[in-house]
Amino acid sequence: MKAVRFHEFGGPEVLVHEDVEQPVPAAGEVLVRVTSTSFNPVEGNIRLGVMQGPIPVGLPHTPGLDVAGTVDALGEGVTGLAVGDEVVGFLPMTKPGAAAEYVLAPAEVLTTAPKGVPLADAAAFPLVGLTAYQALFDHGQLRAGQRVLVNGAGGPVGGYAVQLAKQAGAHVIATASPRSAEAVRTAGADEVVDHTAADVLSAVTEQVDLVLNLAPVAPEVLAQLPSLVRPGGAVVNTTIWMPAPADEERDVRGVNLYVRSDAKQLAKLVALVDSGELRVDVAERLPLTDVQAVHVRAAAGEVRGKVVFVV
Repeated sequence: MKAVRFHEFGGPEVLVHEDVEQPVPAAGEVLVRVTSTSFNPVEGNIRLGVMQGPIPVGLPHTPGLDVAGTVDALGEGVTGLAVGDEVVGFLPMTKPGAAAEYVLAPAEVLTTAPKGVPLADAAAFPLVGLTAYQALFDHGQLRAGQRVLVNGAGGPVGGYAVQLAKQAGAHVIATASPRSAEAVRTAGADEVVDHTAADVLSAVTEQVDLVLNLAPVAPEVLAQLPSLVRPGGAVVNTTIWMPAPADEERDVRGVNLYVRSDAKQLAKLVALVDSGELRVDVAERLPLTDVQAVHVRAAAGEVRGKVVFVV
């Protein structure tokens, strides 16, 4: 089979499209014939080797944390799935990914793919959707009637966070650039702050119950985010190279978010997609041979929106 791999850590040039032996599922595993995977920025850092502490990968390594595809074979003991089922999942970050014609997946990370979007587009939302869901509800404990600030709402995670928070009955304040402001409003934001024209600390005039920070803000700005939060609230931060700030005197928690695979939560997101309550946005659909080119563009800050690789 064909796969994209890197045999050493480094820049995008280490990615090669090559022949690889097709894997065989062990007990508890599923062999998925890949329809699509997607690009996530963390994969650039994994390729560089700077994530070997939290996300150690062996070489050669295949990127592709999201998968959408069809069950091709089942390992011993796998139940609830059958050959031919269309599935979607967020793969283990330390294992070979889905930038290949076939990938092995633990059965417990897979759930039935949505019917409301093409199967190829389904690879656009597992990691980013779960990040948004876990930030808002597992860590932020968001409830109806609360106020939430999504800082950096113009990216893929932010788009899902705005949609999910609005569906939960929250008042959503979102920061975005003029380029993405309309998409953020369409996602359901009640207020949109142009972060290129106004400082988020001065733009939020009434305290919120939760700040979800998705943006690589300056350390001094990050440190002041708890001042925007009411006592008992939280700052949930996905930029994990800068620890989430807290204010213990005011009972404001600081949470560093490390997304985890959760098929039950993913099934909830799939149900929302199928009901039309959650929109899946895909900016580009490209062949698997374009993985290296997208990594080059991402390193230059030129990737906008979600890129899906169709196998």
